[in-house]
Parts: sequence; C-alpha cells; structure tokens
Amino acid sequence: MILQSWRLFGVSVIIIIYICSVLLFSINSSPRSNQKNERIERFSEFANFHNSRFRGFTSKANIRWCNGLKYLKTNVPNNMITTVSALSTNKVATTENIKDDAVYRIPGLTALASFPGSGNTWLRYLLQQATGILTGSVYKDYGLLKTGFPAENVRNNSVLLVKTHEFGPKAWDPFTKAILLVRDPEKAILAEFNRQSGGHIGFASPDRYKRTKGKYWQKFVLKNLKMWEATNLSWARDFSGSIKVVFYEDLVGNLEVTLRGILNFLEFPINEELFSCTLIRREGVFRRKKRFLNFDPFTISMRSMIKQKKLEVYKYLENLK
Repeated sequence: MILQSWRLFGVSVIIIIYICSVLLFSINSSPRSNQKNERIERFSEFANFHNSRFRGFTSKANIRWCNGLKYLKTNVPNNMITTVSALSTNKVATTENIKDDAVYRIPGLTALASFPGSGNTWLRYLLQQATGILTGSVYKDYGLLKTGFPAENVRNNSVLLVKTHEFGPKAWDPFTKAILLVRDPEKAILAEFNRQSGGHIGFASPDRYKRTKGKYWQKFVLKNLKMWEATNLSWARDFSGSIKVVFYEDLVGNLEVTLRGILNFLEFPINEELFSCTLIRREGVFRRKKRFLNFDPFTISMRSMIKQKKLEVYKYLENLK
C-alpha cells in the first residue's frame, strides 16, 4: 500500500514537471517575444543617433560663421523670444543685448516652405551666413538646435524667416510672405527616405529599400509623391501673401544669382563682404554627400509617375517665378 502511494506520488511529480516544462516553452515561443523584435525593428531607424559616424553632427558643430549670429530688432516682447546662450564656435547673440546689437526689421513674417528633403536646412545655413541673422522653425529639431540653428522653434519676427513643411489655412495664417523651395520629386523623396533612416546627413541602408519585399519603399514613394505635389501646389495656389518660388537646382547651379534674388525678396540689405564669404563657405555641414547604390530603387512605373507629376507641378510653378 505504501509502495503504491509512493508510485502515485512519483507519477504526479513527473506530470507536474512535464506541465511546467510545456508552459515554460510556450511562454518563450509566444507572440510577446515577436512584439519585442518588432519594436526593435520599428525604432531601428533612430539607431544612428548612437552611432559614432554621426557624433560629429549631433555634438556642437564647429561651424565657421562669416559673422556673429543675432536676432532682428522687433517689437515682440523679450519674454517671447527664446534665449540663446553664446557658443564659442557659433557666436550667437543673446536676448539680453538684442536691443543694442540687433538689426532693424519691418513687421511681418516670412515662411521658408518646402516638402521635406528639398534643401530647407541648407538654405537656412546660407541665409544665416549671408545676413548674420538667425532663422527660425515651427519645429524643434534638437539635432539642428545644437548644430547651428539655436533659434529652432522660434516663430516670430525676431528671426529672418521660419522653416515649415506644413500647408493649409492654419499653416499660412502667421505669414505675410513665403519662399517656396522646390526640388525634383525623385531626389526630394530619396533625401527624405535617407533622413528618416539615417538622420540629416546619413543614409538609409540598402536593406531598407527591400523591406517587406520592396512594398515598404513602394508605399513610401507613392505617399510622399502625393505630399510633394500637395505641399507645392497648395502654397503656390492658395497662399494669399507674396510668394517667391526657388528651385533647388537653381540654388545649386547658380548660387550667387539665386541667393541675391532671395535676399531682395526678403528686403534685406546685402552686405557684399558677408555675401562673398557665404559663397566661399557654401557647403557647410548640412548637405548630404552623394552615395551611389548598386541598384536602382525606382521602378519603371515609379519613374513614370514621378516624371508626370513633376511636369505638371513645374509647369504651374514656372509661371510664378
């Protein structure tokens, strides 16, 4: 009788161990672990911020400004202007001396509007070099905040102009004038894909184009081609203030003439010494270097759609130049 009890106890222990083993195995194989992998994949595009290749950009950039940067003199109260600490490499004026050291500016606010990837940051850099005046933004990009654009998120007339990728009545409302920066949609979409995956001056890895057998990239192109068209045409057609269309290709190919035209539109006096310095230091650190892929990410149908949209939009915009 006692022997049978021990046998029953032994069998029970074996069954319990078996059940625990099955449960443990099922937990390790459950969808929860897959969710963790998906989370890592989803945020892998931000890994570059911890990558040594990008440390030079996310730390204080050693930019040689042609002149110390400062705010415009304005009737905006000082407490509405973001205070900026003076940087040894960037020479930025603080709001404490804005009344004594700032440049007079007539009331009004100018937008620097563009679809992402169109060269907005590079043009801001050029304008800060040519004028010595800070440019603002409707966004607060911490990477740019630390690398030459301390007036990020300043959106009043204490800055030369304000960067935006938005469009529509609410986006237009604060502005009396606008510079619309337009870039070839194929290059703009590619630049934005690289920015989302590799930061402002980084690149998307070749594997990103092939994600989900290329469907991810295909959807990205289709979605952003529509946004490129909507951004440019809405500003061009519906913005009620004065607008100047600037093609990125003109900025690259004929910088001197194009930049003079922009400064004239802003009604900002050109300092020839600063202007010459800007032409010498035109590159800066905000233009992505060229990289050649060993495959063409754009299919024939993609290129056909992009070409058609470009012809339609450029035809309309050319009449506004």
